[in-house]
Amino acid sequence: MYLDRSVRYLNALGNASTSRVLNLMAIAKGHGGEDDYKTRALFQSPVMNAAILLKHRVRADETYLFLSPRSVATKVIVPFDLNDLRLGGRSFFFEQRGFQEAMQQIGNYREGTMDRDLDVLKLINTVPSLDPFLLREHLRIHHYDIADCYFAISQADKGRMYEYVSANIRSLIQLAGLGGKESSTAKLVSALLSTEVDEKLAPLRATLGLDGEAFREGVFSWRGFLYYKWCMQNLWPELRDVVRELKAVKAGGALSAEYITYIGASKERIIENIRQTGVHVSNTLRVYDNAYANLVEHGQPSAFRDFLLGAPAMFLSIGEKMGAISHIASFWRYRFPPGHSGRADAEELVTIFQDFESGFGLTPTPMSDWAA
Repeated sequence: MYLDRSVRYLNALGNASTSRVLNLMAIAKGHGGEDDYKTRALFQSPVMNAAILLKHRVRADETYLFLSPRSVATKVIVPFDLNDLRLGGRSFFFEQRGFQEAMQQIGNYREGTMDRDLDVLKLINTVPSLDPFLLREHLRIHHYDIADCYFAISQADKGRMYEYVSANIRSLIQLAGLGGKESSTAKLVSALLSTEVDEKLAPLRATLGLDGEAFREGVFSWRGFLYYKWCMQNLWPELRDVVRELKAVKAGGALSAEYITYIGASKERIIENIRQTGVHVSNTLRVYDNAYANLVEHGQPSAFRDFLLGAPAMFLSIGEKMGAISHIASFWRYRFPPGHSGRADAEELVTIFQDFESGFGLTPTPMSDWAA
């Protein structure tokens, strides 16, 4: 555990959570008095339950903290002052050297009371982003019933996701041996979006010739692919608007040459990485589309079987990419709602752009170095 000044970069988030940031502090402020929040808490430790969780790109100077190399780590930040993030906080990474001791100290756990929260944090660490739908379902699969206030999913979005999955798997009904009725489609959709993977999808598992554990992990990743395909329908048009606004946004106040150069160069890097990430995500989703087409159109289950076996690894990759661009879209719209002035303080813009770049694994040069 160490003093963490990087929490100041989250100050601009206010009450927002994104696919890279789960702001438990804001959730505690907004829902702390509700019975559901108290009885179905994410973490049992009040300190941990008011922390900020971050999917963090591991920098070169942080690799020594871990026993094995990784590109992304789950970071837990506990601010010193919940009302002023600029003061910094204490933090640790999941699976850094000695992280359990740090968690026990920071969460004020008594002997033997940390196991449940440690398991929850482990599950959070295994998903590539903090997308609320995926995180909620992942915890449900492992029998953690967490209050809805932790996951900003509207009933309308749940319904749209259900309809999207239904439309995408109708052609699979016959292969799964469930018939062609609307009720059969509902059964398969419910199975894909529930915890009872092995029982309800047994006909499909038999068709693909997969054992229980490989099938369970593959289906969860399949669910993730369907979720990301659904997200991309709305995310990509929104990102185009964000890119246009990002290009046009102006820094206010007296600007030095260093600020002007830095902001301009950062904009270019962010826009290019959004473009490259979009290409990567589209290509990865195409792998799924091709495997699924081979199954339902050509009757070749081996291609989809291979997809499910490789899906968990691809799911991590696409999740990291989606997390970066989804974070940009959701945070930009939170900070700059429709009709905004198109101007922001130069220092705030630098902070925002540094955060965006870090999501792509870039290490932006600190402003102090530009001004030197």
